[in-house]
Amino acid sequence: MAINKKGEFLQDEIQLSDFARTLGHPARIAILKTLAERQECICGEIVEVLPLAQSTVSQHLKELKNMGLIQGTLNGPKSCYCINWDKLEQYMNEFNQLANDLMACKPEETCC
Repeated sequence: MAINKKGEFLQDEIQLSDFARTLGHPARIAILKTLAERQECICGEIVEVLPLAQSTVSQHLKELKNMGLIQGTLNGPKSCYCINWDKLEQYMNEFNQLANDLMACKPEETCC
């Protein structure tokens, strides 16, 4: 039986990993791009631009919402979503900081 050792890592490492996992599907990137272009979008409109079933799009929207990258409101049978720009900026700053920290350790010559 496998033991999940995720909890043994630093909280910021876990959060950044979750952010990367959330962006790890092209549908979620396409959803974010669509929301950014339209500023606001009803779920049905998102389904129209993606080659996926409505239920699949809903699952991807749920992942993005759980991560805090999008916000949504229900208005009767329609859902309206938009990007949570503050949360996206926070994650991107953390991701950029990681990249900068890693690049600061880059040796002049690599071993491979």
